[in-house]
Amino acid sequence: MEKWYWWMLLGMAVVTYIPRAFPLTFLEGRELPLLVSGVLRNIPYAVLGALIFPAILFVQEGNMLFGLIGALAAFALAFAGANVIVVVMGSIAVLAIYSLIG
Repeated sequence: MEKWYWWMLLGMAVVTYIPRAFPLTFLEGRELPLLVSGVLRNIPYAVLGALIFPAILFVQEGNMLFGLIGALAAFALAFAGANVIVVVMGSIAVLAIYSLIG
C-alpha cells in the first residue's frame, strides 16, 4: 500500500483515541456536575437523531409525508413502550397500509 495510506490511518486512530483517552486520564476519580453529566448522557441520542432525521424526510423521493408518517408511527409505538421489533414492524405495517391507500 502507499505510504500516505498509513499516515492517514495513523491520523484517524489518533483523532479517535484522544477524545476517549482524555476523559479517562484527566477526569478519573472526579464527579462531574449534574448538568455536564446530563448533557454527556444525551449526546448519543442527539447524534442518532441528527443522522436519522434527514433520511426520514427523503425515504420516498417527492413525498416527505411518507417518511413522516412512518416516523410518527414508530414514535407512537416506542412511546407506548413497545420493544424495538414491534416498533419496526409496526411502522412498516403502517407504511404498507399507507402505500395501498395512497
